[in-house]
Amino acid sequence: MMCGAVAGRKGQTVLLIDHADKPGEKIRISGGGRCNFTNLYSGPQNFISENPHFCRSALARYTPQDFIDLVDSYGIRWHEKTLGQLFCDGRSQEIINMLVSECEKSGNKIWLGTSVINVKKSDSGFIVTTERQSLSCQKLVVACGGASIPKMGATRLGYKIAEQFGLDVTETRPALVPLTFTDELKAPLKALTGVSVTSRVSFNDIYFDEELLFTHRGLSGPAILQISSYWREGESLNVNLTPHENIIGALKAARTETPRQHIKTPLSKILPQRLVDYICRDVKKQRLADMSDKELINIALQINNWYVKPAGTEGFRTAEVTLGGVNTNELSSKTMESRKVPGLFFIGEVVDVTGHLGGHNFQWAWASGHAAGLSMH
Repeated sequence: MMCGAVAGRKGQTVLLIDHADKPGEKIRISGGGRCNFTNLYSGPQNFISENPHFCRSALARYTPQDFIDLVDSYGIRWHEKTLGQLFCDGRSQEIINMLVSECEKSGNKIWLGTSVINVKKSDSGFIVTTERQSLSCQKLVVACGGASIPKMGATRLGYKIAEQFGLDVTETRPALVPLTFTDELKAPLKALTGVSVTSRVSFNDIYFDEELLFTHRGLSGPAILQISSYWREGESLNVNLTPHENIIGALKAARTETPRQHIKTPLSKILPQRLVDYICRDVKKQRLADMSDKELINIALQINNWYVKPAGTEGFRTAEVTLGGVNTNELSSKTMESRKVPGLFFIGEVVDVTGHLGGHNFQWAWASGHAAGLSMH
């Protein structure tokens, strides 16, 4: 819709084809129905790609402030949550209505509930066969997203079109996705379902300081969703459940000041009680005074330096985005046009540019769509 609106303003005749019955379904469900439509601090550092520089051009030419100005022009009220994340005060449908309105102003036509059956090259451009009819066009923009959340209609059509025209597609896998426990971990940690704690979750040199949530399947919450884009199956994560608290220091201080108290007492001032009960499940000694430095260190390591090896992810079923996609080496970073096939463009999630959690993937959608739309002439 962003691309269509911009191209329409440049005098192009634009038809948008979507197999869904309503436009912008991914916008509608995002941010708990309030749409985390951009991030104040969105920049190249917030994206993962085999070529981390590819996104720079589009992001520089259409910034978060540009989208905020558009939102403001429609009188849509919004607020900032943590870390620069911007949400609608009302419902995400307001953002969809705004984009549809922008398309209508630009003279775009939108065909909903219409599947694309086939695409092929013609002398003057492309022939697109749909359920309704076959169409010819000079330029074709593929903006059909990734494989995430298939129940909402996600398919691999974009990747298939790229491969059909000889473009390389990098490995795709679920990203911004909850991680699952092995059976060995699932049973003992089941009692922690619903417990949430601010944590530092690390993989190699990458880490995120955000909320971690224990679920009946494994781990979720923003910190886990973020690290899932970097984590690889078979590897371990390092979790610090109190990134701003040195537990061994706190326990030693408590042992000196109030040696008669149970170890759970100082821990309960720092961590949720259910988590404290789990961590202290095998502690035999009742009083801090009776515990050696080694015993305190063992407790502290479970909190500040917990290594956990997830079984896997919940997969595309719940992944917010798809990592990987059309290889950026195949595209112009300025126009998003294929280097091999003139007139063929790829924008948004279908490209190998994946944002962090917090509005960055939408900003890439707006910026890449804007870049492609501007190049239509």
